[in-house]
Amino acid sequence: MTACSKFKKIVEKCRELSISLTPWALYVDIQAQRLYLYYQGRCRRRFIISTSKRPPSCIENSYGTPLGLHAIADKIGQGAPLGMVFRSREPIGKCYWECSDAKEPPPGNSITTRILRVQGLEAGSNQGAGCDTYDRYIYFHGTNREDRLGSPASAGCVLLSNRDIIHLYNQTPQGSLVLIEDRPVHTTKATYTF
Repeated sequence: MTACSKFKKIVEKCRELSISLTPWALYVDIQAQRLYLYYQGRCRRRFIISTSKRPPSCIENSYGTPLGLHAIADKIGQGAPLGMVFRSREPIGKCYWECSDAKEPPPGNSITTRILRVQGLEAGSNQGAGCDTYDRYIYFHGTNREDRLGSPASAGCVLLSNRDIIHLYNQTPQGSLVLIEDRPVHTTKATYTF
């Protein structure tokens, strides 16, 4: 599926849900482990990511990356240094390489550098009791395990390199739409306005 057809999927989902398209939008392709950043319908950048080790899921405690249409609800970490570790959305005052004496990074994924917290926009699917993306604390964030990017490696979040999450954080306004899909589906021709 091309970058253009991925954007058309965002347009189609917005029409289906009667939600206005935002100038900046993101498309997460779980199968390809890629994130696409769009501005006014044009693909501005592609990122290598990691999504959940488990199958995609919107269900609470599934540890799966949630599917469907979302929006960026909170932006956390403005001005934090590259590699800063966050716990409960607060910087701990150390970068990930300062948190261990080992030469290799710790096996788990730390939340580093910046956080984009997302909320679901589809009632009963990724919004509401038992499936709420926001209540599940699903983020886009940096990781101490950049060596795992390109393969499923998270507990539900979307992981990016620390430099890439800074770029994404700086480019993407709060409220921007995010469509997360697992399997590409054939799309029909779509037109759109901003």
